[in-house]
Amino acid sequence: MGGKVRVGIGGWVFEPWRGTFYPEGLRQKDELAYVGEHLTATEINATYYSTQKPATFAGWAKAVPDGFQFAVKASRFCTNRRVLADAGESIAKFVHQGLVELGDRLGPILWQFMPTKAFDPDDFGAFLKLLPASVDGVPLRHALEVRHDSFDDPAFFHLAKAAGAAVVYADHPEYPALSGHDVGFSYARLMRTREEEPTGYSPREIENWANRARQQAAQGDVYTFFISGAKVRAPAAAQAMIVALR
Repeated sequence: MGGKVRVGIGGWVFEPWRGTFYPEGLRQKDELAYVGEHLTATEINATYYSTQKPATFAGWAKAVPDGFQFAVKASRFCTNRRVLADAGESIAKFVHQGLVELGDRLGPILWQFMPTKAFDPDDFGAFLKLLPASVDGVPLRHALEVRHDSFDDPAFFHLAKAAGAAVVYADHPEYPALSGHDVGFSYARLMRTREEEPTGYSPREIENWANRARQQAAQGDVYTFFISGAKVRAPAAAQAMIVALR
């Protein structure tokens, strides 16, 4: 039984998308619904910066169609700290802010670490033990985006696999491109879109990402997000990959 491949972008509020991705004159409050019609996932960025209200999550869930999912970026107060083992209170606050209001639109939680954060096996292992398997009866899936070369270590992959957490694959000029073990879903963040390329990545590159996603879907759900680089091209890249997957 294969998983579902979902393709999206980071957030939905980005001024340069108005008139390039969003039609001229589309109301800002209708932008998320437009994303829901044309893509199959998006990352929620607002949760990285501040706590949201349960009603906000419920509103986001209502704006998008069945099958669409949100990856939720974990609060920076959980991950941007010297001692990760002390993050328990911040993690509890983050998961209990109303994520369950997303219902079946809830995708994985993205735990993003600073490029300066090096791998400390004991501390990182303690952090992973703080990640809850569920909240209010709703199962949670965790994806780890680490950006320091020291994480290219079998000990890190072992810890992530034991915790059931996916290792985010990053296509980025400076961050390591790490491929994790099968934990039932996979997560990629593609960050090399180019302004001069109408679809951000070349058609051949898009085809390669689509083929990679097809292969990974044998192990479970696949999430692919076109994020930074030439961000104005991210929606076109996502749409091109959705077409390539058909």
